[in-house]
Amino acid sequence: MKIGIKFLIVILFCFQNALAQENNNAAVLKVLLTKYYTNEKVIVKNRLQLLSLYCNKAPNNEETIEVINKNELLKRNAVEIKKQINNQLVEDWTKEYNEVFSNQNKYLKSKVNNCLSLEEFQKVSKRFNDNNQRLMIVSKPIHFANKYCLVKVAFYRNIEHNSGSFFLFENINGVWTIKEVLNEWST
Repeated sequence: MKIGIKFLIVILFCFQNALAQENNNAAVLKVLLTKYYTNEKVIVKNRLQLLSLYCNKAPNNEETIEVINKNELLKRNAVEIKKQINNQLVEDWTKEYNEVFSNQNKYLKSKVNNCLSLEEFQKVSKRFNDNNQRLMIVSKPIHFANKYCLVKVAFYRNIEHNSGSFFLFENINGVWTIKEVLNEWST
């Protein structure tokens, strides 16, 4: 009987941990959407949206290791971070996106269309025959040390002006805050 209760407690703890990380991912996504959609116009009928969110979470890759090696905080937590690097990731932002806009953030939602696949983005770009659209690609957040999070954000355009960077977040009193921008690049 005692083993069953201990097992149940362990299962509940794991479930609670997974749910908390999912909520954290929604909060991190909200910060990024707020940051990058601040200057976007409200979407109205037939208005071209210049910034779109990519539906899939980008997998973390070798570039993450490069960022770890350039930052002392990340170096101290390298083992925990590296365990979360997964090149084969197949996840999307649907759950977190819906959570961000479920019953709040209506003004932000008026600027953010539904997320797009790469094919949908290219179709929109081709239809308007304009190269000013950007696709915001957000990696799966890597949570570590119980209060930090590392996320890569990249912007894809059909022309050669792509850019990106990593964001180091810190959870301060329950609010995810951008602590540092790392490894910025552009082409």
